Amino acid sequence: MIQRYQAGKRMSQAVVHNGTVYIAGQVADNPKGSLEEQTRSVLAKIEALLAEAGSDKSKLLAVNVFLPHISDFDAMNAVYDAWIDPANPPARACVEARLANPDLRVEMTAIAAL
Repeated sequence: MIQRYQAGKRMSQAVVHNGTVYIAGQVADNPKGSLEEQTRSVLAKIEALLAEAGSDKSKLLAVNVFLPHISDFDAMNAVYDAWIDPANPPARACVEARLANPDLRVEMTAIAAL
């Protein structure tokens, strides 16, 4: 069985299959916010999608972080490190990548267990 959450024409924001939650790339609602504001917004959206699917951040398996400017790595990590469950850190990758909107400072995807 496959469950889709917040499905649109192009994609679902989260998909659950075989006890695993797949979160689509999340970006801040306000692309004009600071990197820290955008990071908090993205993490809040991930947390809300996990809750909607019946999971939480302690069950994260993997997170992928996309930064248009790798020089933002430390500032993004300051927010991320305060948010993540330190007893259950996921596997993570962080890459420099051009995002769809040039004002966006961070995008993240996530995979979690139910």
